[in-house]
Amino acid sequence: MSNGDFDPTKPIYLMSYPKIVLLYPTFIASIICGFIALFLEDAANPTQSTLALSFMAILGVNLVVLAFDFPRTTSLTLFFCIVAFVFGFILLMRQFPDLLPAVSSFFNSLKPHANSTFYFLFAGVLGIIYLCVFFTVRMDYWEIRSNELLHHHGFLSNLERYSAPNLRISKEIDDIFEYLLMRSGRLIIHPSSEPRAFVLDNVPFIDGKEARITKMLSALQVTVRQEGPPSPPTNPKL
Repeated sequence: MSNGDFDPTKPIYLMSYPKIVLLYPTFIASIICGFIALFLEDAANPTQSTLALSFMAILGVNLVVLAFDFPRTTSLTLFFCIVAFVFGFILLMRQFPDLLPAVSSFFNSLKPHANSTFYFLFAGVLGIIYLCVFFTVRMDYWEIRSNELLHHHGFLSNLERYSAPNLRISKEIDDIFEYLLMRSGRLIIHPSSEPRAFVLDNVPFIDGKEARITKMLSALQVTVRQEGPPSPPTNPKL
């Protein structure tokens, strides 16, 4: 959004999502695998085992992302190196079974099978959870206006108001994978009238939200400075 298109009077909404939303790659993979398994039909087809192993690999990587934080690029590089090494080792054992016979026989014995019903049920469960998340986050969200900060929470939409002038915000990208998957991060709000700060984790599209908030607060600062304090009355001449 350019500076000319920005409207400082338009409110900005901030919602903090739970980490379960980061499983959406597995959700998409389960739907794709379900349709592939539906067309394969034959459970003895070797492609079924490859499909199940691929799904388990995506699920495993996604669960690692969900379980651990990767705050730096070095940890991200290390993670991808470990994943590449594991998959490379598995492929090596499959192509050259005589290299390590015991290990090769173990990997060759891994032939999981899952029908389309399993994949669609998995996607259905995640879909129901996502629908619940969609409604619950709308019962607890923040709204930033040009002159005040509002906190909506509760089933009946309880409201707390804070003054927007001198409001400070801080952005933190504490997990590289969260940022890559949803462009999300942590937003810390410091109202001037409150001794404590409010921390919002996993806010999607955090860069755009921070830029809009900064422009809104800058416009508010300019307005306050232009108005200025009232001038003292002059003494009439006697």
